[in-house]
Amino acid sequence: MKPTAIARILRHQYLQGGLRSTYWGAAAVARELRALFPTHNQAFRGEVIRSHWRFAAAMPQPVRGETRERARAAVHWLLQAQAASPDDGVSLGYFPCDIDDDQDKVNAGWRASYPETTGYIITSLLAFAAQFDDPVAAAAAMRMAMWETVVQMPSGAVQGGPVCPPERQTAATFNTGMVLDGWCSAYRYSADPTLLAAARQAADFLVNDLDEQGYFKTNGAFVSVGEIKTYTCLCAWSIYRFGELAQDDAYKRMAVWIVEAALRQQRHNGWFAHNCLTHSEAPLTHTIGYTLQGILEVGALAGRSDFIEAVRRSLDAILPRMASNGYLPGRFYADWEPAGFSSCLTGSAQIAIVAYRLFELSGEESYRIQADKLLDFLKALQLRQSDDAAVVGALAGSFPLFGSYMRAAYPNWATKYFLDALLLQQRLEHVAQS
Repeated sequence: MKPTAIARILRHQYLQGGLRSTYWGAAAVARELRALFPTHNQAFRGEVIRSHWRFAAAMPQPVRGETRERARAAVHWLLQAQAASPDDGVSLGYFPCDIDDDQDKVNAGWRASYPETTGYIITSLLAFAAQFDDPVAAAAAMRMAMWETVVQMPSGAVQGGPVCPPERQTAATFNTGMVLDGWCSAYRYSADPTLLAAARQAADFLVNDLDEQGYFKTNGAFVSVGEIKTYTCLCAWSIYRFGELAQDDAYKRMAVWIVEAALRQQRHNGWFAHNCLTHSEAPLTHTIGYTLQGILEVGALAGRSDFIEAVRRSLDAILPRMASNGYLPGRFYADWEPAGFSSCLTGSAQIAIVAYRLFELSGEESYRIQADKLLDFLKALQLRQSDDAAVVGALAGSFPLFGSYMRAAYPNWATKYFLDALLLQQRLEHVAQS
């Protein structure tokens, strides 16, 4: 990384927020570092040390092949995360350094179930079950889908944050769209009318939440307020899917309108404004991935080549920023220069998914090659063995582990998107061999 880029990142991270913000950020890191030293975290402490050594001295070598085995390991971890919670939702993730007593925890570092990501994990598990004939994964996904109907809010919305009592719930449009995605997949699998009814309530909440420009209004209490959230256009994909299930073109038209609104935030170089949970001047690859997937999939379903070209413009700017081994910085400024020192692994998996899908839609082999490079790097970061059983099969939030996104933790959505990318790689390999 160039010295000017390093100086820019340091200035943005440590000076722009002021001394107070810098102090509290450093204090949080210090608390998490101290949490590594008790005996019960000895195994995880070893993983942290190895992760930072690999980052500083010897970047992991990409892993080619092993796609099926790694997908199974990812599914095993997701089912472990479901079993770790007292209900049929999936634990938000494994946070061994989380020592805040106010957090929603269930046991030994596992957090409470997370409705939002449980929703789209349903789709991933059903895809895995279909591809590998796994009834256990399918049954787990259906339990998740029915649990989501129990915790759905009366308005049809899905709450933000980890699951909590009804009196503490606050609606969030993005979370609603992600659970709608799961219900669409579960209804296709089971034809259960309960799921279709819940999906309709969610879809109606979403379309009624749009303002006159096509942007969602209810972004929820867990993101920065006062601006558009471009990445919520991923909800358009699930709305379109529901329109197909319900045989109602009105939902499809609304989905297209949402994407058209999102594209007004795209600059000529492919970068999107207002496209992060908290820091829109330097969005995560995670939220960039959400935006690109929503636009691409609606474009594919609606036959809108202009949507697909917009995704191509962004991807053609991102992929050259990847290192030769598949490492991708976790944030980008508006000129596509890196905005952080660590990698957001969820985002890397999402960018790989978009590249695989663009290959499928365009036939351009370069996108598949670049997607393989991203995914093979992530495979090297999936632990197949560890003294800490809670991390086996999972993908961490950041590389290195104490990077800036979901620090020292394994959020369930990182493994979900890793699984999705593995399924695409496996499917494309099978097609190429047949």
